[in-house]
Amino acid sequence: MNVPALPPQEVGRLGRAVLDAVGTVVVGKREPLEMVLAGVLAGGHVLLEDLPGLGKTLAARSFAQVLGIEFRRLQFTPDLLPADVTGSFLYDQRTHEFSFRPGPVFTNMLLADEINRTPPKTQAALLEAMQEKQVSVEGTTYRLEAPFHVLATANPIEYEGTYPLPEAQLDRFLLRVSFGYPDRDEEWEVLRRRIDRRREEAVLRPVVDARTLLAMQAALEDVAVEDSIGRYVVDLAAATRAHPQVLVGASPRGSLALLLLSRARAALAGRDYVIPEDVKYVAVPALAHRITLRPEMWLRRIDPATIVAEVVAATPAPASGAVPTYAGAAPGGDTGYRYNTPRG
Repeated sequence: MNVPALPPQEVGRLGRAVLDAVGTVVVGKREPLEMVLAGVLAGGHVLLEDLPGLGKTLAARSFAQVLGIEFRRLQFTPDLLPADVTGSFLYDQRTHEFSFRPGPVFTNMLLADEINRTPPKTQAALLEAMQEKQVSVEGTTYRLEAPFHVLATANPIEYEGTYPLPEAQLDRFLLRVSFGYPDRDEEWEVLRRRIDRRREEAVLRPVVDARTLLAMQAALEDVAVEDSIGRYVVDLAAATRAHPQVLVGASPRGSLALLLLSRARAALAGRDYVIPEDVKYVAVPALAHRITLRPEMWLRRIDPATIVAEVVAATPAPASGAVPTYAGAAPGGDTGYRYNTPRG
């Protein structure tokens, strides 16, 4: 589906409207919700890792409703087979032929609930679809129509009977987000809205549709990234590899995730250029799940997010005043970007 890109300012306006609508149901979690939307705008998949009952499923369903896209939920269990995710061929007795029945992965937004409760073979079937945007069954390949996003949930405290995702597969998720407990006022607001609603489920009206979402995603390609910002992204990823407490640092895929999310963050702010604060804002969600700590750090209960925060604090950032101006398209396809760099 070819759609024209929207101006970044329009992406920011629509993004705020989407977050306002989702915020009427998921109370007091504006920043995590903004990170989820940034992941969707960047064309990636999101891992929601948090304790039970904190609104992960509700947030996924609410985003699907507000974005006007098809939504399916798949509960991952130890006996789930790859065919239960991708689909399978069934024999039709009327035609005496085998026909393909698509699985729940053929949707726009798939909630993979408790992804760490299913065996690695089934996890791999989903992660292949996430990476390749296609499904192969019995030698036949089926494309997944855009937009396609996976919001996977994982419980960080229950490990009995689970199959934790290895680091190489965690790397397929563009970012990892946690909501955390609400404060007392926010929790009362949840209860009050449930009383006012007079029913269990909340139904939200679409703010955009699938075509508009694709146009918002295409707009990110027009968000300028100055060279010093790009090198800052590379420096952050490289610093995770050199950290003394890290066994395996972020890969170049982590650098790319940081770049994509920074562009999405800038567009949500209504800007057509990235500033260092965008990179800092998305660094922990983009990189924390991509690094492996040394074994002794686990014994000391060191959180990878803490390491990424230390890296961000220790890595020099370029001047925020390097704001791009546009000189129009130059001959030969050059975009003609020019930057006003502050003096002194």
